[in-house]
Amino acid sequence: MSKFTYKGAKPGAARIPSRPDFIRDYTVGTEAGLLDFLFGVLADRKRTSVKEFLKYGHVKVNGEVVTQFDFPLEPGTTVTVNFSRPFVVFYNRRMKLVYEDDDIIVVNKGYGLLSMGNDKIKDGTAYSILREYLKAQDPRNKLFIVHRLDQHTSGLMVFAKSIEAKEALQHNWNNMVLRRQYVCVVEGKVEPPQGEVRGLLAENSQHIVYVTDDPAVGKIALTRYATLQSGNGYTLLEVQLETGRKNQIRVHMKELGHPIAGDRKYGAKSSPINRLALHALTLRFVHPITRKLMDFSTPVPASFMSMVK
Repeated sequence: MSKFTYKGAKPGAARIPSRPDFIRDYTVGTEAGLLDFLFGVLADRKRTSVKEFLKYGHVKVNGEVVTQFDFPLEPGTTVTVNFSRPFVVFYNRRMKLVYEDDDIIVVNKGYGLLSMGNDKIKDGTAYSILREYLKAQDPRNKLFIVHRLDQHTSGLMVFAKSIEAKEALQHNWNNMVLRRQYVCVVEGKVEPPQGEVRGLLAENSQHIVYVTDDPAVGKIALTRYATLQSGNGYTLLEVQLETGRKNQIRVHMKELGHPIAGDRKYGAKSSPINRLALHALTLRFVHPITRKLMDFSTPVPASFMSMVK
């Protein structure tokens, strides 16, 4: 399955533009259907050409490609037309595009997908898939990673598309990220049903993160948790990170005596859904350029709910 596509593109449509696209924005003044609106603002073009623009994915409404001819438009809506080629539409079975603007991309990463490459794997990572998508839009586009999710953790990640956004997020991460909320399913019934785990975490030469009392090697980590539901010998927890150490939630759940289901690395004895039962549910942060509040959430995975019902 291709990592991205042109929605409704004609066979043989060019993948990489040889020159910048000719794109124009139009603002809707009164309520109208999309095709009727396009006939009005593109009155100098043949009606058959306008219909083809719509059919083959040259038209966006408020940033989303739309091909429905009678799509309702409200006053103030922005309609964007690419006169050069269809818009590139992101599609990947292991990752969903949640939000994109000129400076950032937010995705919902699937479990098992590396955030970025390592010495052994370069391609097929969240980073490489998004980079290829951006390069298909314009070879000059760039992508920067500003944080990671474990390979076997699913959920929300943000990437930067500009140097300014990258530096702002990396240098002010703790101040700009207002909430990082996860859900996980752990083994056993957690008592008390809510609380926190605090301590120093360090990493050994085998890349195992562990709790230590030595401030010379460990860094402080704080995880808060609350029970959402229990059943069948498992507990669904809502978890909030106050610090962002590697494998923090996984180690703290083990320290709590309730390792995350499927986490053999940190003491789990079972794997009922054949994956690590950890998902990045909510990501709230200040936009690095506009300073607007960005707030994203995803549903609790259905497989997590099935474990505690």
